Amino acid sequence: MVIAIMRQLLMSEPGSVEWVDVPEPDLQGAGEALVRPVAVATCDLDGPIVNGETPIPGPIQLGHEAVGEVVEVGGDVQSVSVGDSVVIPFQISCGECENCSRGLTGNCLSVPARSMYGFGAIGGDWGGMLSDLVRVPFADPMLVKVPGNLDPVDIASSSDNLPDAWRTVAPHLARYPDSEVLVLGGGARSIALYAVGISRELGARSVTYVDTDPTRLAIASDLGADVIEGELPTEDQYRFQVVVDAGASRETLACACRATRAGGHCTHVGIIYEPETPIPLFEMYSSGINLHVGRAMARADLPNLLALLDRGRFNPGVVTDRVVSFDDAAEALLAPHTKLVFTP
Repeated sequence: MVIAIMRQLLMSEPGSVEWVDVPEPDLQGAGEALVRPVAVATCDLDGPIVNGETPIPGPIQLGHEAVGEVVEVGGDVQSVSVGDSVVIPFQISCGECENCSRGLTGNCLSVPARSMYGFGAIGGDWGGMLSDLVRVPFADPMLVKVPGNLDPVDIASSSDNLPDAWRTVAPHLARYPDSEVLVLGGGARSIALYAVGISRELGARSVTYVDTDPTRLAIASDLGADVIEGELPTEDQYRFQVVVDAGASRETLACACRATRAGGHCTHVGIIYEPETPIPLFEMYSSGINLHVGRAMARADLPNLLALLDRGRFNPGVVTDRVVSFDDAAEALLAPHTKLVFTP
């Protein structure tokens, strides 16, 4: 029997990224699909991972944000057909268990905990999207068709970083649509900028963006934010209904908590790797804020996110630094970036 071979981008250890030949995946059940990635984006974690700045060890089959073309479906698949353009959520979810039914698609009970593409053993070794083919084990509940007006390159981060930004602001702006929003950037770099664009699209009264990088500050300004370079707001100056901490430091987390008004919502998007991180708990208790810490539930938020992007007023492509060929992906990943998109 001849085994078909494809290429997969592999990080064997920090600083070592290369294309390797691996067997093509096959359908393993009637509810599965094979998808060919056509636009793969870097997550805000990919750069730190390949540069050894995280506790996530190799080997890792890289890539977990992608739009692709369906090339094969099992006999029970009904929601997508060969040739469809689809977003592949980065988390594996069955769509039927108790958690999936509650919208907790990142905590599916039908697969091992943290099952996801692009994170190696810590994600269950599901492979990565920087490859020629991806096997999707639950095609109907996982895959989401791309609305016809959207460019796959512009929305390649719909698998993870875009819904991550959505969940930080959209539910709270739906309840308080005239809110003032504070976004602390610099750590989860693209998530912070996406949160700015989504907030403006959803009608926030104002968005304040804090960062140290001139390029990201300029993008945030173009997206409609009031920008502050470097200096974190103090609790005496700012009280925001919606706060996004994408700064990845003790200081930004504490600032975010203190900047949240009484009854407001603060979301920490992660990327702090300390086992114990101090927060101003007494001040939070006194003012009565809501602090949410946890991963995005990407599949649950995808339909509403894609509907917003399909309106065309916020184009996430403005956050992308460069569009790079697969052939140049290894070198590009090791260089500083905010958001890269790779195409075959």
